[in-house]
Amino acid sequence: MGLLSVFFLLNCGYTAFCQAPLPDAPPNQSPAAQQTTPAAQDAPQRPALDVTPGSPAIKQKDLWDGTGYFHPFVRMPKYILQDQKAIWTSPFHTNKKDAKFWAIFGTVTVALVATDKWTVKQLPNSSSQVSVSTWASRFGAAYTLIPASAGFYFLGTARHKDRLRETGLISFETLIDSNVVVEAIKLVADRARPFESNGKGRFEDSPGGRLNSGFPSGHAISTWALASVIAHQYPHPRIIPILAYGLAGTVVVARVGARKHFPGDVVAGSAMGWFIGDYVYGRRHNGILDKPTIAQKILDHISLGAEIQQ
Repeated sequence: MGLLSVFFLLNCGYTAFCQAPLPDAPPNQSPAAQQTTPAAQDAPQRPALDVTPGSPAIKQKDLWDGTGYFHPFVRMPKYILQDQKAIWTSPFHTNKKDAKFWAIFGTVTVALVATDKWTVKQLPNSSSQVSVSTWASRFGAAYTLIPASAGFYFLGTARHKDRLRETGLISFETLIDSNVVVEAIKLVADRARPFESNGKGRFEDSPGGRLNSGFPSGHAISTWALASVIAHQYPHPRIIPILAYGLAGTVVVARVGARKHFPGDVVAGSAMGWFIGDYVYGRRHNGILDKPTIAQKILDHISLGAEIQQ
């Protein structure tokens, strides 16, 4: 296979989240649920890419006072199928405007893959490096990210916070999409990890089998997907996206330090994960949650401090 096939898979992954035509939102969806009304300070970010809104993860009937804990999950299998269709058919629908995104990250990934063997040799590769990095990479493991997503959802439901609840639902969908994509690519890539096959990092050469392929990094794609969702939902205060991306970046560095992945593996996974989070948020976010509350509207018309002195 080699690098050309991997590059084609990157094309599939990256362009999936640029612009993939999916069915429009159901006609019975309320107009308020389809629009995005910018709030004063805590309004979530719009997706960086041009994503057509679809059926929201949280519908009007799913707000905390309208249904139970588990009802919104009933629609998720259908949403996952829609997402996967968009992902794997996206190379046939990508326009020139959006193609630049996968071209940039695809080129960077190919360059890193070509130099991976030399790069990892520049690290100390000591036992302490591997030990500390292995510990830090636990933040990107499934046993960390899944409970975190569940925490958003159940805490939001218990505290009647619909944005928290939606964050949990979108996170679950994003993590499922990410893992489907990464496992499919691993089956084709079958790349040896740094501690395997004399550290050559060849494709179709993993002694542990195709499911153990090092390319792309599962920790990276999952962590960056979740960080993307959180950063879109809570852009203010700025510390929230900084912490989200900082933690994701820590996991990426840790996976290389633990000698579980080459730099090309984690960069490919990080880029695909961010785009998946951006895409799913754009498709599933319910704009009605962006409407400012009555208290916010009142506070917007109150002047304090220097303006009062004038």
